[in-house]
Amino acid sequence: MTAYIARRVLLMFPTLLGILLVSFVVVQFAPGGPVERVIAQMSGADTGASRASGSSSGGDFGSRAQPGAGADAVNSKYRGAQGLDPAFIKNLEKQFGFDKPAPERFLLMVWNYARFDFGKSYFRDTSVVQLIKEKLPVSMSLGIWMMLISYTISIPLGIRKAVHDGTKFDTWTSAIIIIGFAIPGFLFAILLIILFAGGSFWSIFPLRGLTSDGWSQMPWYRQIADYFWHLTLPLVAMGLSAFATTTLLTKNSFLDEIRKQYVMTARAKGCTERQVLYGHVFRNAMLIVIAGFPGAFIGAFFSGALLIETIFSLDGLGLLGFESVLNRDYPVVFGTLFIFSLMGLVVGLVSDLAYMWVDPRIDFEAREV
Repeated sequence: MTAYIARRVLLMFPTLLGILLVSFVVVQFAPGGPVERVIAQMSGADTGASRASGSSSGGDFGSRAQPGAGADAVNSKYRGAQGLDPAFIKNLEKQFGFDKPAPERFLLMVWNYARFDFGKSYFRDTSVVQLIKEKLPVSMSLGIWMMLISYTISIPLGIRKAVHDGTKFDTWTSAIIIIGFAIPGFLFAILLIILFAGGSFWSIFPLRGLTSDGWSQMPWYRQIADYFWHLTLPLVAMGLSAFATTTLLTKNSFLDEIRKQYVMTARAKGCTERQVLYGHVFRNAMLIVIAGFPGAFIGAFFSGALLIETIFSLDGLGLLGFESVLNRDYPVVFGTLFIFSLMGLVVGLVSDLAYMWVDPRIDFEAREV
């Protein structure tokens, strides 16, 4: 076990390096950049993400100046920079670190990330770590509660559907799950706002933030109530389609195990259905559900919540990531990518260890990693 964990931990380093390298190369060829954004802001043409003219690559984010361009040779690299002082453009490049060649910038980024130094945001004058700390409570609130509610409902429902396969209960619950999965979460969120958040009918739930004004002065029981009062509509909107995959996966996994020979043997020995289901089938059937846990965990935190955060005015990691990409705020983009990737690798290792806890017959050390 120790050798397997050590190999997995060592493999995380080249994996993270590969993710950063591929992302860094892609960014070098993406149009626009922080220099273009500043120039666009100065010219009043900023639309959130400036786009450079011509091809863009390496550290200059635009086509190279043509020979004979004179004093405007530097300016011609960026759209809208004609007429600006070349020294000003050089200072911008130095401020954002683009005065260095791309390989040197990448190696410097890897060295800093190895020390968990993610730098400062280009446009917020705040460190990347501080930004993530500020936005994390929103994503944690949505992600953890959504995952707990989803698994708490989906696994028992999937087991019940497997036991009552083909009955009316199985049919109508499947119909509800499929319909819920087909409805876009953001569309359902808008419907909830219209119905329950002062849209056109009732004004029962709040529409902004995780807590009310004066939350810190409330008694602890009112703080808890206020917190969940704000979370109700976002969680309902996100959870509409969250149950489908886990429920059907659990059902199919249990059905597959129930039909195996060892189940028939257990019944022949006089075991009750409950003993058969939870004493013999449960551990084997839950392996496939555990396999999907890392993806569900990471997804619950960092994906699929952007529209929900926007609609309900929740300033979380999803919105932060979207705005950072849009504004070419590369320290935030790469910092969050590194942290999310590292969390995904760690959760994947924890998932494998959970495999061995659920079924001791599994031995990862016996196979090659």
